[in-house]
Amino acid sequence: MADECFGEPRLAAIYDPLDPDRGDLDAYLQMVEEFGARTVLDVGCGTGVFARRLADRGIEVVGVDPARASLDVARAKPGSERVQWICGDATSLPPMQVDLVTMTANVAQAIADPVAWQQTLKGAYDALCPGGRLVFETRVPARRVWEGWTPESSREVIEIPGVGAVETWVEVVEVAEPLVTFRETFVFASDGQALTSESTLRFRERDEVEADLAAHGFAVEDVRDAPDRPGAEFVFVARRP
Repeated sequence: MADECFGEPRLAAIYDPLDPDRGDLDAYLQMVEEFGARTVLDVGCGTGVFARRLADRGIEVVGVDPARASLDVARAKPGSERVQWICGDATSLPPMQVDLVTMTANVAQAIADPVAWQQTLKGAYDALCPGGRLVFETRVPARRVWEGWTPESSREVIEIPGVGAVETWVEVVEVAEPLVTFRETFVFASDGQALTSESTLRFRERDEVEADLAAHGFAVEDVRDAPDRPGAEFVFVARRP
C-alpha cells in the first residue's frame, strides 16, 4: 500500500516541485557507471526521476512502484516512453535479468513489514543476473534523525507553478524503535484543502541488514557513506554471485 503522498493524485502531482533537489541520486548514477550496468530495475521508482535520468543515458530501465498516481506522473513526463513502468513491487515482478537493482531515498526503510522486506530481497535477487548488484540506502539508527522532524523545523510555504502556494510540515506520530511513524501535512492556499500522509520507516542496524542479505544469497561487497550525508546513511552494495 502506497503512502498518500505517493498514491493521492493531488499530492503525487506536487511531489517533484516540493523536493526539486535530487542531488542524492548522483551517487547512484556514479555507481551505475562504476559497475558498468546497462540494465537497471528501480524499485520504488515513484514519479520516475531516477529512471528517466538513466534512460537519458541510454540505460534500459524498468521502474516499479505500487502507487499508480505516482506512475501516472512519471508516464506524463517527456521521454517516459523509454522506461518500462510496472505498477506493483519487487515481490511480483515478471521474469527479468538486470545488471543492477536500486532502492533510492526512503524506499528500503519504507518496506517496514519484515515479511515484505524478505520478499523484496528475494525479488531483487531473482531479478539480477549473476554478478549483478543490489544498491540501497538506509539511515543510521544511532543518529536518531527523527528527533528533528518537528512542525517548527519543517514548516515551509512553497509556490508551485499552476498550483499556487502549498504549506507543508512534518510531525512524528509514534516512535516504537525500530519503527518511526510520521505525518506530513499539505495545505493548498488556492482552496484551503488540507491533505495528510502518514508514513512508517524501519531503522535497521547494519548487522541486521547484512544478515538479511546473506540469508538471500547476496555477498555484501561494500557499505558506503552517502556523499551528501556523511555518517548518516548506510549505502549497501550487495552482489548476486
